[in-house]
Amino acid sequence: MPLFSKLFLVAVILTFGLRLWLALRQMRHVWLHRNRPPEAFAGTITLAEHQKAADYTLAKLRPALVQLAIEAGVLLALTLGGGLQRLYDVVSAGFDSSLLQGTAFLLALIALLSASEMPVALYRQFRVEARFGFNRQTLAGWLADHVKQAALGLVIGGPLILAVLWLMGAMGELWWLYVWLTWMGFNLLMLAAYPTLIAPLFNTFTPLDDASLRSRIEGLLKRCGFASQGVFVMDGSRRSSHGNAYFTGLGAAKRIVFFDTLLKQLAPDEIEAVLAHELGHYRLRHVAKRIALLAALSLALLYVLAQLKGAPWFYQDLGVMVQNDATALALFLLVAPVFLFPLTPLMSLYSRKHEFEADAYAAQQAEAGQLVAALVKLYRDNATTLTPDPIYSLFYDSHPKAAERIGRLQAQAGKLALA
Repeated sequence: MPLFSKLFLVAVILTFGLRLWLALRQMRHVWLHRNRPPEAFAGTITLAEHQKAADYTLAKLRPALVQLAIEAGVLLALTLGGGLQRLYDVVSAGFDSSLLQGTAFLLALIALLSASEMPVALYRQFRVEARFGFNRQTLAGWLADHVKQAALGLVIGGPLILAVLWLMGAMGELWWLYVWLTWMGFNLLMLAAYPTLIAPLFNTFTPLDDASLRSRIEGLLKRCGFASQGVFVMDGSRRSSHGNAYFTGLGAAKRIVFFDTLLKQLAPDEIEAVLAHELGHYRLRHVAKRIALLAALSLALLYVLAQLKGAPWFYQDLGVMVQNDATALALFLLVAPVFLFPLTPLMSLYSRKHEFEADAYAAQQAEAGQLVAALVKLYRDNATTLTPDPIYSLFYDSHPKAAERIGRLQAQAGKLALA
């Protein structure tokens, strides 16, 4: 076996072995703490609610183990098993243009990877989510969503892939810089277009019609210096009973969105506190910082791809005999996540840092106690586990652990009361 084939195989075994170990740790830790809520929630989360959250977490992790095995099997079949080369041979035979061959090949690869995820996603939606009372979507609606996503992927992704492949072939040694500029421009365009052009394809957004709540929110927006296109309610209950809130868009297209389920779960003071947290992300420039991080990472990765693109061993050692821009991009998209997985804790840590900062901002603009009350309700109603495994949480959790987050907010509320 060639050297890079061995290195890649070892990396796959270590990465997927680590992911399996983390999942099993999480399952064991949640199970061992199933019969006792953390002290911080002793008066707010009942034992039955805590056990439901534990059972829900375990029920989600079991199909995740199956998906993990599928991912590893598909990855090895496509690379060392020669599947990627066979896919290229089949797809490219239908086109004369190398650009169209490459675009069709990459779209076919994306479709294949998406199809490999659908059985577990279907089980999760209609068995796990339904069992715990969260699913409100019909099979027809679920399939319609996937058809829309596939159509969007074709309409938006097809031209983007075609442009990337053209730049890779036409821009000489600095092609990676031009591709990076195109990629970042595309991301910014999607951020601006998502609220008004893409999101409405999947959900209905209506202006908030509760005059009292709207007045409270407008006062908060004024205090925070946030100008938006409006405050909207999304029909999240069409698909799930989970609640959420977010702001989206860039520039004049910014808008605040509440799930209709969230408005039913929380009191007005609590909604204001949750919104203050979301506005904290905006005021503290978290979106801009994440875009900057994405820009730096994508630039570095494209530079690495540029070094690999001309190396015959990169293709041959991964089961691909055709050396061109499309196969280079396909291999890199498959292989890079295996080697980048050790960076996952750093990305999660960065995200948790932003969540703490947004909480602190919210405590200054609204009542910290109301945010605590809102979080407890959301933990309970969404069946969020309060006892995640520390190492699993270190890798995967984009939000701080519940007890730690509540503790910080309560401490900050105490400081503000004394000030």
